[in-house]
Amino acid sequence: MQYRTFGPTRREVARIGQGTWKFPTRGAGVDEAKRALRRGIELGMTHIDTAEMYGDGRSEEIIGEVIRGLDRERLFIVSKVLPQNASYEGTIRACEQSLRRLGTEYLDVFLLHWRGSKPLRETMRALERLVHDGKIRALGVSNFDVEDLREARRYLERAPIACNQVLYNFARRGIEYDLIPYCRDEKIAVVAYTPFGGMPNPRSPAASAIDGIAAKHGVGAHQVALAWVTRDPICFTIPKAIDVRHVEENAAAGDLELDPSDIRAIDEAFNPPRRATPLAMG
Repeated sequence: MQYRTFGPTRREVARIGQGTWKFPTRGAGVDEAKRALRRGIELGMTHIDTAEMYGDGRSEEIIGEVIRGLDRERLFIVSKVLPQNASYEGTIRACEQSLRRLGTEYLDVFLLHWRGSKPLRETMRALERLVHDGKIRALGVSNFDVEDLREARRYLERAPIACNQVLYNFARRGIEYDLIPYCRDEKIAVVAYTPFGGMPNPRSPAASAIDGIAAKHGVGAHQVALAWVTRDPICFTIPKAIDVRHVEENAAAGDLELDPSDIRAIDEAFNPPRRATPLAMG
């Protein structure tokens, strides 16, 4: 598994992590999901993403059960506050509740899940306070466009924005036009969610192009997608996998490097953006 520096932090973080959106929270699927999460950690996928919204906190509790007894310093755990809870006091309270559910003393990064009606200044001040108090090691945002990032940065006095978590896949490439360049300049990590959302119809020419690249490297199409969304050194991704087989497939992309001819073929199949577009969310 390839590790790379995560934004302005000094942490070396797994290029491919593990997302837990729509993770099973009840019934028989929970045990398999736990096994998958443990297997991913064994394979070096130690970047684990969650949020208070996921399963109304149950996702955090499941992660807490999985990581109990593990070396906490080896893990990179990220959670998020919902925008309706993101007042100054609400952000601090949400973080403390996430810490309790996870059974950990700190989060590696805590994000505003998306921008809502609470004043952004309050949220950013609260996140900075949490860094100061040692409850989080870095702060970040999710679903922010360039103007949102600029505004958020104005409200910070000491702590930088570590990351911006955004929708990014073959079909949703708008962030390449302005957001990725801005984040590169400002040393903000870009974390791609839903990396498989743009997989083409199996009978389409685009699918044939991806399959050809996969065959060339001896991998599957989903592994090509993961390598592609993380081809820039500032980019990371957090695919969800709720069974061991899928986790192992995701981890196998951790050292896959696409060559220039692969990138050209993907650009021909999925047109890069030629102008600024509204930020996609999903």
